[in-house]
Amino acid sequence: MRPSLSGLAAAKPFTCLPCLLRTSTRNSFQRPAFTYTKRTTPRLSTALFSHSARRLHAQEAPDQAAAINTAASLRPTTAPKPLLDIKHIRLNPDLYSQNCIDRNYKSLADYPHKINELFAEWQSQQIAGRALRERGNILRRRLAGPGGTSRDDPREIIDEFRDMSREEILEEARKVKAGLAGIEEAEGKLQAEMERLALAIPNLTSDETPRGTEPEVMSYINNHPEPEPALSDRVWRSHVHVGAELGLLDFAGAASSSGWGWYYLLDEAADLEQALISYALATATRAGWRQVSPPSVVYGHIAAACGFQPRDANGETQIYAIAQSKEDAARGKPELVLAGTAEIPLAGMKADTVLDEADLPLKRVAVSRCYRAEAGARGSETKGLYRVHEFTKVEMFSWTLPDQVETEEIFDEMIDLQTEILGGLGLHCRVLEMPTADLGASATRKCDIEAFFPSRRERNDGWGEVTSASICTDYQTRRLATRLKTKEGKLVYPWTVNGTALAVPRVLAAILENGWNESEKSVLIPEVLRPWMDGREKIGPRHRMN
Repeated sequence: MRPSLSGLAAAKPFTCLPCLLRTSTRNSFQRPAFTYTKRTTPRLSTALFSHSARRLHAQEAPDQAAAINTAASLRPTTAPKPLLDIKHIRLNPDLYSQNCIDRNYKSLADYPHKINELFAEWQSQQIAGRALRERGNILRRRLAGPGGTSRDDPREIIDEFRDMSREEILEEARKVKAGLAGIEEAEGKLQAEMERLALAIPNLTSDETPRGTEPEVMSYINNHPEPEPALSDRVWRSHVHVGAELGLLDFAGAASSSGWGWYYLLDEAADLEQALISYALATATRAGWRQVSPPSVVYGHIAAACGFQPRDANGETQIYAIAQSKEDAARGKPELVLAGTAEIPLAGMKADTVLDEADLPLKRVAVSRCYRAEAGARGSETKGLYRVHEFTKVEMFSWTLPDQVETEEIFDEMIDLQTEILGGLGLHCRVLEMPTADLGASATRKCDIEAFFPSRRERNDGWGEVTSASICTDYQTRRLATRLKTKEGKLVYPWTVNGTALAVPRVLAAILENGWNESEKSVLIPEVLRPWMDGREKIGPRHRMN
């Protein structure tokens, strides 16, 4: 039966303790308009007993701010909030610890056990908070009116307050309020530290991934052009030499304008870049991958959520961050970075959104400029186009159901497309199942394809990575708050898969080296690229005005 309005008006609302304290100190006790519903069960992100104490979250202590990692501290309030499965880490600390060791994240191996220690401290704070809230509820009832008690109130506390004056009860209430504020501050710090540690832990590893440091060769593409090393000096087969001979590459000019690690592609090399992009896009879109033109600048917290940290564990730069003015930093404007791969803006495209199961798998392919700081010393093995700071790449990215079989179907499709693209270029390659030591933070499984470079005979028998494909399960979607609504209406996290369709500089270098004819001083253009090269078959020497 619906209660009458008069009955509702007569009912006493729940008045929070701080409001009672404020009105009591003014010696004019009135019921405030703000009312609360009593909380009976603790949550990981607990609400405070007093609503004024909620402001503590916006005024973190300096030691707490120092404990939060760079990615989290730079994440603005409008950014997607990571929703990590910390419970799974707590229940399986040894599994996550060994996974860190296997994947060469040894410095993080004790994080799972630290999370359990912090959780035990958090539980202690919860127990202390419940005791204080119970005491505060009794004080509230005593302040609300004479004889105000509940049948569930502990007899010893009732007896303790029975002979207290109103002033003594108010003083005790102030102590309860201060105690609850301190407890919530401690809970917030513990919760933030647990999240910080959990964010740093790499994804769990697939059973398909070899443990250790050695990859497993799965298959080969095309026949080896040089089963035995040629007698000629390897420098004559280097793409750096070929590019200089034909006037296709300018590293000296780029060093003057931008520094080492940048380059100019000239004439037919620039044409080859566009031809390779068009060829890879045509292959992927023909297979049903929808094309996207993404931004090259993204928020730093988006890159971090994808597994790309602006700085690694040693503080070395991995990706380029755009300098902020002091005014923007003071306003809390999020940091911007240059995307190291189109994977980052593609993943961010669905951040903080809900996908529909009927739309999966979502398959996207994008062309973008990629920027890598590539920290570390440069040597002869990285000379030329093999390791550069900026390059064009065609990238595939997909959201799938959180199902291993369906996700591996997309993963296998990516590798098939990579094989088709590289095989069509006539390059000799090998497909590798990469070991645990080579996996990044986000990947649970990774396959690389390496092409043969004649100039790299002395290093890894000539093999050099040209493509990669990874399954990331829900590592990225949890950190980007990308959810999936199933047919049953349940919200879960989709899985993500990414793979290189074609990275221009390395593939272009492989074409120059493998297609080089020393006697003719020419490079054979792969037949699949000729439609985008005006039908030309070779790149040869010619007289140049400049």
